[in-house]
Amino acid sequence: MLSVAAAAGGWFLLKDMTAPAVTFDHSGNVGVSQPLSITLEDQAGIRYAKATVRRGDHSEVVYENKFPVLEGRRDITVDLKPLKMPEGPFELEIEARDGSFALFGYGNSGKKVLKLSLDSQAPRITVRTMPPNIRRGGSALVSYTVSEDVSSSGVKVGSLYFPGYRMASGAYACLFPYPLSFTSADYRPEITATDLAGNVTTSRLPVRLANRVYKADTLNIPDSFLNFKAPELAQLCPEKDTPLDQYLCSNNKVRASNDETLLKFAADPANVSTSFLWSGTFRRLPRSAVKAGFGDFRTYVDGARQKIDEQTHMGLDLASVAKAEIPASQAGRVVWVDYLGIHGNMVLIDHGLGLMTQYSHLSEYSVKVGDEVTAGQTVGRTGTSGLAGGDHLHCGVLVGGVPVQPLEWLDPHWVKDNITSRLDNTQR
Repeated sequence: MLSVAAAAGGWFLLKDMTAPAVTFDHSGNVGVSQPLSITLEDQAGIRYAKATVRRGDHSEVVYENKFPVLEGRRDITVDLKPLKMPEGPFELEIEARDGSFALFGYGNSGKKVLKLSLDSQAPRITVRTMPPNIRRGGSALVSYTVSEDVSSSGVKVGSLYFPGYRMASGAYACLFPYPLSFTSADYRPEITATDLAGNVTTSRLPVRLANRVYKADTLNIPDSFLNFKAPELAQLCPEKDTPLDQYLCSNNKVRASNDETLLKFAADPANVSTSFLWSGTFRRLPRSAVKAGFGDFRTYVDGARQKIDEQTHMGLDLASVAKAEIPASQAGRVVWVDYLGIHGNMVLIDHGLGLMTQYSHLSEYSVKVGDEVTAGQTVGRTGTSGLAGGDHLHCGVLVGGVPVQPLEWLDPHWVKDNITSRLDNTQR
């Protein structure tokens, strides 16, 4: 005897009179560089799919498949490249048939005709202003125009991508870094744009590189420090048994995870304003002394002066009095107020176009996510959270989530010559 479920399923397949749904997210111009993605859905499962290109009186089948297994959703791709069609309008007819018993077992059939136009021309990029030079560990801004509407544009640095943002004039501005992890031999920034049809233009940015030598330092990790940080280290790396092993784990595994978190966070458009939110001079912690610089290569030694680790410091350590008030370096929007591994209690402020300032090792917060702050407004107080050994502020500047030299942004002459004067060019 058939089960109730089997009987109900057979009744549904027999009485189902609904044709498969066809979803195609693109409209208007399409290119040949990427196959077209089409989604077919039906409760009875997709049995058959066919795609035909029609141009005038000529038609050609570009996809056809009878599926041996019924699935409620099928994602198919249509490749136009083999057709070698000229540019211009055409129709793409999608036919799909479900797995129901309707029409004497043939199944419900549906068609959808898409009116499209083939565009095989890649967009043209015209660079309007280039940075005078870019130093290793530093930042730069390029402005450019694109010959047509694009879905994305920006600068690629190896596997990293930094989006450009369209200004009121129609020109684009893009902030991008020269990461410390690159050398002059392998730093090859490229400017790229993808139009609405999926056509891509990519070309080298002929930037002038300036090497910058950063200092090396030795940092002692005594037992007293490990004992002081033991509770926090145990939380950062509970899989390790001793404070030293937990510290080394934090300084490597947790640090790498934190770096990845910041990259992903900065890549989310929700966290980035499409225009600069600041003007004027960037500020630093008042009446503070520099305890460590950006780019310092640190060799860590134990109490016996034996090397135990090495890392590069990616910010500016500033010390004043304990629990000193921390002013926002510039106007912006608070996008992060939370604990982050080696950084401890941290605040991130978005200043627009991918530029953010970072305030780490805080003892307390004075802002919350979503706050719009003015330059000099207190965001928190200095402290020892994270891997800090003494009360101080780790001041960082990020471009697209990549740490860059804060001293550049604290220099009003550098900001004018390299950022604002080039941004002004996009307004004309």
